[in-house]
Amino acid sequence: MAPHAEEVLDSSMSTSTSRPSVMDGFSAFLNGANSVNGHYSASNGSNGINGAVQNGTHNKSRNVRKSQFVLPTPADELHDLICVGFGPASLAIAVAIHDALESRTLSEAPKVMFIEKQENFAWHAGMLLPGAKMQISFIKDMASLRDPRSHFTFLNYLHKNDRLVHFTNLDTFLPARVEYEDYLKWCASHFEDVVKYSNEAVSVRPEPTPAGGDSSVKIFEVVSRNTKTGVETRYRAKNVILALGGQASIPRPLPQAHPKVIHSSQYAHVVPRILRDTSAPYKVAVIGAGQSAAEIFSNIQTLYPNSRTWMVMKSEFLKPSDDSPFVNSIFNPEFVDNLYPRASSDRRHLIREAKGTNYGVVRLELIEKLYELMYDQRRELGSDEKQWPHRIMNSRRVISCEPIKGDRLRLRVRPASATLDEVEDMQTDNGEEEELDADLVVCATGYKRDAHVGMLQSMWGILPQLNGTQSTPSEDRKYKVPVFDSWEVQPPADSESQGTRSLSVGRDYKVRFAPDAVAPGSGVYLQGCCEGTHGLSDTLLSILSTRSGDIVNSIFGPNN
Repeated sequence: MAPHAEEVLDSSMSTSTSRPSVMDGFSAFLNGANSVNGHYSASNGSNGINGAVQNGTHNKSRNVRKSQFVLPTPADELHDLICVGFGPASLAIAVAIHDALESRTLSEAPKVMFIEKQENFAWHAGMLLPGAKMQISFIKDMASLRDPRSHFTFLNYLHKNDRLVHFTNLDTFLPARVEYEDYLKWCASHFEDVVKYSNEAVSVRPEPTPAGGDSSVKIFEVVSRNTKTGVETRYRAKNVILALGGQASIPRPLPQAHPKVIHSSQYAHVVPRILRDTSAPYKVAVIGAGQSAAEIFSNIQTLYPNSRTWMVMKSEFLKPSDDSPFVNSIFNPEFVDNLYPRASSDRRHLIREAKGTNYGVVRLELIEKLYELMYDQRRELGSDEKQWPHRIMNSRRVISCEPIKGDRLRLRVRPASATLDEVEDMQTDNGEEEELDADLVVCATGYKRDAHVGMLQSMWGILPQLNGTQSTPSEDRKYKVPVFDSWEVQPPADSESQGTRSLSVGRDYKVRFAPDAVAPGSGVYLQGCCEGTHGLSDTLLSILSTRSGDIVNSIFGPNN
């Protein structure tokens, strides 16, 4: 598979720095034309809009309408809201603000800005594999569940790209993953002027308050670093949303920074550069038991027909995802209201019970395809699996990974115990050990979602004291389910303060600071890391449209 295509950008020039009057909510913007769009000029690392071929989804420049509600603000002004990260979660915030202003739910346009490390908008670009489908209905898009009349629905995207009637002939609610990413890019293109691309947030901290006055924090400082120039810039905002996404998790004992040990999120970008000869007999080990692992295991065999592949997983079986209607109700927006007030133990139990909807599971049709492959090998090559070119090594664990001659890696694999934890299992002789010499190791092993803790370490002084309710008991480690009601925050390294503080969020995703530490109308919100309190949908696309509306109302609604 070719790497994800770079976004083609057309030039955009603004000749006005005044905010335009509101007409239909958009100002026309034609690709390739120096049109007047009534927006401030925004320096965000990508001056322009998505134009030519994107992943084969379309092959002509599209007319783009820029939001006339969500407008740029000079960098040195106080912002009402800064969002750190501009993936689907923050994109949904931008859409919700636009829709609220268009419907007059909000009467005054807030001053907002988004900071994004990537050079342009991208969503799981490393896993846009041929034939891969979405696993949720397109109705759970950026707007439909909140307002199906919104400009930003998936159906309107199809309409604007002259594919609506043709899409209906597919008779599906599950579009191709590559098309859904193009839909998200289409949405994001409306907000180019308020996104600082190629900028990575370094810290978020409270702005010092004047001595002798009200000590409540009213303003937060966001420091970002330009990824191309290294220049740091300080921005000020009353409210900050952290939507940092997941950080690739490479499990022990695999090396964390080896060029031939990659995470599944890098797959489509990196593999063609490492494995250049599609006819070569490469050996590839895929670590993991979920959808991404199964897709990559299958895709390698397609791209490299002479390859030898192993899928190494701790699970005994490949398990199908449970998308039955009663179970799927946990992804309904109203379920958050049901879950949040429950006791911690109830929430942990429910998340464990519903794990089969999202974690370590595979779509049934792919399981059946892989089983047929295993059966064909058994029929043609016999029952000795070591003679098969493609193996699913279930109930196994990698216990070491060392470089060997020929620029390969040698993995030692041992049977895994279902009753021992990871450390004990590595120290216990559970049976026959095998060695796998691989040209590439792909870890489809999920994501860590704790970057917000380090990002907010400067907030230590205004967080409440730890009250002993930190939700990380041994039972969570036993079930390998990372469920947290709160996080422990240590004081900054350059601080003389000592002690641990608690970081937690309310129902509206707003960080709970110490009493009176933060003034009304100001705050910090977390997105994509609140699964323990808000449910399995927190890291997914399922409720983005409604959640973003709730957060926008919390920040800018009548009470504020």
